[in-house]
Amino acid sequence: MSVASAASNASLRDWAMLGLLGLIWGGSFLGVELGLTGFGPVTLAAFRIALAAVLLVALAMRSGGLPRWTTPEGPRIWAHIAGMALFTNAIPFALLSWAQGSVTSGFAGITMAVVPLFVLPLAHFMVPGERMSPRKVAGFAIGFAGVVVLIGLPQGEGANLPRLACVGASACYAIGSINTRLCPPIGLIAYSAAGLMLATIVIVPAALLVEGIPAMPSATALGGALYLGLLPTALATVMLVSVTRSAGPSFLSLVNYQVPVWAVVLGVVVLGESLPGAFLFALILIVTGMLVSRTRAQRLRP
Repeated sequence: MSVASAASNASLRDWAMLGLLGLIWGGSFLGVELGLTGFGPVTLAAFRIALAAVLLVALAMRSGGLPRWTTPEGPRIWAHIAGMALFTNAIPFALLSWAQGSVTSGFAGITMAVVPLFVLPLAHFMVPGERMSPRKVAGFAIGFAGVVVLIGLPQGEGANLPRLACVGASACYAIGSINTRLCPPIGLIAYSAAGLMLATIVIVPAALLVEGIPAMPSATALGGALYLGLLPTALATVMLVSVTRSAGPSFLSLVNYQVPVWAVVLGVVVLGESLPGAFLFALILIVTGMLVSRTRAQRLRP
């Protein structure tokens, strides 16, 4: 089913859930900015992952439990779960938290629009039937030009590293998306819960080793961290399952267009961030690349 067909068949509830998901995920960059006022970047990533892991593991145990290693596909499924733990949770969350100590939340949000573009070349090599057609190559080239504009010219030793970290997080999400698509069939709640559990095992010791035991955070920092763990990392997973079952993955992919917009709007309105013209131009190029690559092409699941 194409994106246009899925959108035409979606109910009002599906559209409302999609809009709320875009707002929740777009607001995660604001949550990081608030959380960083009292937590170190790795500690903040560990907090949100561990909190979401507790909630989703509890939910998974009530609805069938975690994937079993002893099934024929068990080892392969857990290999994909390990990939999800690293590339969908631990690495990108830590990269974004660290980068947002230097870049605005709006900038970080705009880089998330790059995820579907990075999926294109990865799918070409890893997913049967997802070859890079001339249209996809053109879309990727346009979008990548937007990435170059977004990062900007070299600004001295280390000055571009936070921007590159945001793009690196987008690349991780793209790898995580391909990893999920290649995983044998499994319930998304169980899959996400197991991935968050493994990510917790990895990142909590890393946070303690790098940043030590955190001091008592302010109410603002704690509120930001709780938002990150409860909404974009835990609740959004449950909502994602609901929308996917109701309207399909093609419809859900429309959220990719919302997240950067909400991130920019919340950054400007709530945090008073400036919005350089180059950022807007980069976003236009990236979204144009997404549109060009999707036209008359097979859908790309998020």
